[in-house]
Amino acid sequence: MFDSEVQRILDFVARGIGTRIVGAPGSGKTTVVRNVVANLEKTGVAVHVINGLRTHRTMPFAAIKGLGLEMRPGRSGVLELADVFTSQLGTAGKHLLVVDDLHLVDNESLAVLEAVRRRSDCPMVATAPETWAFSRGQLAVLNSRPEAHLQLDPLHYEQVHTLIAQVLGAPADAETTARVLTKSAGNPRLVVRIVETALLSNLLVLEDKQWCMASNRLWNEHLKGTLEALLAELTPAEFTALHIMAILGTARIDVLHKVIHPDVLENLERKGFLTVLDDHQNGSNAAISPPVVADYFRGQKMLRDRHLLRSKVAGVLEAPPQTAPEGATPADCLSRALSTLRLEKGEDDAVTARHFHEHNASREQSRFERWEANKTMANAVSLLRIYWGAPVNTARALRVCTETPQHDADPGDLLLLTITKAMLALQTGQGLDHAVEILRDVAANHPECNDDAEAAILFISASNGPIKQNMGQPRVVQDEPGMGNLVQGLLELYRFQPAAALEAVKGAADEDAFQQLRPFIHSFALFAAGRVEESLVFALAWRAEARKSLDQFGVITSSYVAAHGLLYCGLFEEAEYLMSSVFAMGKPGFVVDVLYEAMLRLAGLRHATTATPPPLSIAAQARTDGPDIGPLPGIGKGAYELVANNSAQPSLFERKATRLIRRQLKSGYILEAAMTALLCTCLNPGRPVLDLLQKILRERGITVHDQLIAIANAVVEGDHKLLGLLLKHYEPDIDTYQVGMLLRGALKRHVIEGDVAAADALAQASSLFAVRFPSASEQMSFNAFRTTPLTEREIEVAVLAGHRSNVEIAEHLGISTRTVENHISNALRKTRATSRNGLFMLVGNLLPPQ
Repeated sequence: MFDSEVQRILDFVARGIGTRIVGAPGSGKTTVVRNVVANLEKTGVAVHVINGLRTHRTMPFAAIKGLGLEMRPGRSGVLELADVFTSQLGTAGKHLLVVDDLHLVDNESLAVLEAVRRRSDCPMVATAPETWAFSRGQLAVLNSRPEAHLQLDPLHYEQVHTLIAQVLGAPADAETTARVLTKSAGNPRLVVRIVETALLSNLLVLEDKQWCMASNRLWNEHLKGTLEALLAELTPAEFTALHIMAILGTARIDVLHKVIHPDVLENLERKGFLTVLDDHQNGSNAAISPPVVADYFRGQKMLRDRHLLRSKVAGVLEAPPQTAPEGATPADCLSRALSTLRLEKGEDDAVTARHFHEHNASREQSRFERWEANKTMANAVSLLRIYWGAPVNTARALRVCTETPQHDADPGDLLLLTITKAMLALQTGQGLDHAVEILRDVAANHPECNDDAEAAILFISASNGPIKQNMGQPRVVQDEPGMGNLVQGLLELYRFQPAAALEAVKGAADEDAFQQLRPFIHSFALFAAGRVEESLVFALAWRAEARKSLDQFGVITSSYVAAHGLLYCGLFEEAEYLMSSVFAMGKPGFVVDVLYEAMLRLAGLRHATTATPPPLSIAAQARTDGPDIGPLPGIGKGAYELVANNSAQPSLFERKATRLIRRQLKSGYILEAAMTALLCTCLNPGRPVLDLLQKILRERGITVHDQLIAIANAVVEGDHKLLGLLLKHYEPDIDTYQVGMLLRGALKRHVIEGDVAAADALAQASSLFAVRFPSASEQMSFNAFRTTPLTEREIEVAVLAGHRSNVEIAEHLGISTRTVENHISNALRKTRATSRNGLFMLVGNLLPPQ
C-alpha cells in the first residue's frame, strides 16, 4: 500500500537525510517504518529501532533501554547511555536510527537521543501524529539535523479497494468499497478492522468472487475495542462533545457553538475528529470524523440513556432552511480551477459522502411523506428528481409513478414523471421497447406533451442503442423551453458535431426540465471540439458548485466531463482523486449510473495497461453485462476491454481496434469512435487505425489535432527525418501529452517487432521530446503490450539506467556494479531493447511516480 512512500524514504536515507513521517492515528506510519527497516536490513544497513509506548512514557529510560545496550552496573545516566549508543552508531557500515511514535518516548530517553544526535551524523526516521504539539525535548531531537517531511494522507477509493482485496483475499463490490471508505475516512487501520470485524460478524458475503454487504450496515460490537483505542487520548470535555455531535449528526457550526465550547471544537478538529465543510449558504457544517466514530456513540446504550445530555441539545437541531442553488459560475482560468481541486484533496471524501447521504436520505423521506399525504404531480416530481442522482428506492419510485393522478398536471411535471417511469423500465430489465411505449402512451393521451415526448423517445433510443439512419430530429421551437434543443444537442454530440451541439444548447437553463443536461452537453462539446482547457474550467467550476449545493447528479455529470479533460492532459493524480471522490458516494441514481460505470473503467484503464495483469482493478466493479459500444467515451466497455485484454502482438491489437472502431462508426456513435481511434493510435501507431482517425476528423472538420496527425503519419511511414523536423518545430497544443505517448507507443511496437534501427530512432526522438516538454514525459502507465516479465529489481535498475551510470545505480541501490550489469543485460534480453535508453523508455512507467 505504501510502496511510493517507502521508496521516497529510502532515497532520502541513501543521501544521509532523515525523515519525519506524520499522519493521523492508524494512517500507516508504523507500517511504513517497518517496510523501510525490512528493505534496509536486506542491504546490510544496521537499523536501531526505538519504540514509544503509551504505557511507558512516564518510566525513565524505558524507550532507550529497549535497545538492549550493554551497560556497566551503576552507570546508566544520560551521558553514559549516550556514549554507549554513539559508539554503536560509529561502528563500520551504514546505520539508521528509527523512532516510532516519538511523542510517546519518555523525557530521559529523549535526553539520550538529543546527546546522540549531536555526536553522530546517523540519519533518523521518526513518526508522530500530524497535529501533535511537540515539547521542547521532542523538537530538540527532531530538529538537530536536516530532515524531510512525509505526510501520510487518507486512502482514496482505489487504494481502499486494493487494501480490502489484500485483507479478504478477493475484491469487494463498488457499494461495499464505498461504504468502507465512507465509514473509515480512508484510515488504513480502520479499513482493515472494519472489514475483518464485518467478516467476523457475517456482515460480508462472497458472491461471484466479490465481497458484498449482507445487510445495510457495517458497525458491529467487535469494533468497540478499536474505537476505544482511537479515542483514548481525548479529554472528558472532548468525549462529551463527540456524544453531542453523535446526537446532532452533521450540524452547522453556529448550532454546535450553542452546546459545545468553541475551544473544544477546535481541539477536536486539530486532533482529526471533526471535519468542517462549507455549505451552499456560505456557512459551515461540522461532522464527526472518521464517521465510524459516530456509529460507536450511536451504538452505545449510554447514548440512549443520557437524558440530561439529550435535553441539553433539545431545541438546537433547527438549522436555516436550504435555498435553491444558483447557476454554476465558471472559474476564470484553468490554473485557478486546478489549484482549487488540489486544495480540495486535503478534505475528507468520506465525510463529504456521508454529508451527501444524510442530505439525500432526509430529503427523500420528507418528500415521500409529503407525497403520501397529498399525491399530487408536483409532490411526485419533487421526490423523483432525487432519484436522478441519489440511489433509487425502486419500490417507492414505482409506487409514485403508478399511483400519482395525471389529470390537470403541469406538462413539464408529467414529462419528468413519464421519463422516470421509462428509465425505471430500463433499469428493471423490461427493455427499450417497453420504455418507448410508455412515452408514446403519454404523447397519445396528452397532446400538449407530444413534442417533448417525441424528443424524450429520441433521447432514450439514441442513448441505449444505435443511432439509426432514419432517426429523425427533435422538433425545436425557438425561444420556448422544452426537450427539443437539449436532445438535438445530445445527438449532435454523439455524432461528433461539437459546434452544432454548442449551438443547440445556447441560452439560459432556467426553464429546462432537466437543468443539468444543458451544462453537461456544453462542457463535453467543448472537450470534443478540442477546447479542453475551457471544458475543464467549466466542468470543475460546475462540480464545485454542485458539491456546495449537495447536488449528486451535478457532481457525477461534471466529474465525468472533468475526468476526461484531466486524463487527456496527463493530470492523472488529479483525475484519480476526482473520480475517487465520486466513487466514495457509492452507486448513484438510474440516470447517471452509466457515467459512474464509465468512470470506473476510466480509472481502471491506467491499471489495465501495466505490465502485470490487474486482478484488483476497480474497473472490475463496473457491470460486465454493459454494451461494448456506447454513445460517449467510456460508457461502452469495448475500448477498455480492448486495452485490458490486449495481445502481445501489435498487429493483432491493431486488427481488434480496427474492428471495434468500425462497429462504433456503424452504430452512429462517432465521438466514441474518434476517441477510441485517438487512444489506439497513441498506444500502437499503425496505418489502419490512423486512417480511420484521419477520416473521422476530416469529415467532421476538426483541425485541432493536425500536428498530432502529421507526427503520427511520419511515425507510421518511418520517415524519421520528417519526424525530427516536425518535433523540432512542434508548438505546444492540446495534444502535447498525446505526442509523448505516441512516441513511446511507436518505440514499444518497434522493439516487439524487432526493428532495431527504427527503435533506436524513436528512442532518440522520444528522449529529445521529453527534454523539451518534461510534463509530457511523466510516466502514465500506458503500456500497450506486455513483454516478458521483469523482476522488481530489473525494473528498478532499468528505470535508473536512462539517466545514471552503473556505478551511480549501484551506490543508489546498495548493490555491486557487477550485479547492476547483470540486471541490465537480463532486462535487455527479455525486452529485446537495443539500448539502455530504449530499455528505460520501455519499462520506465512500470513503477509508480516518485
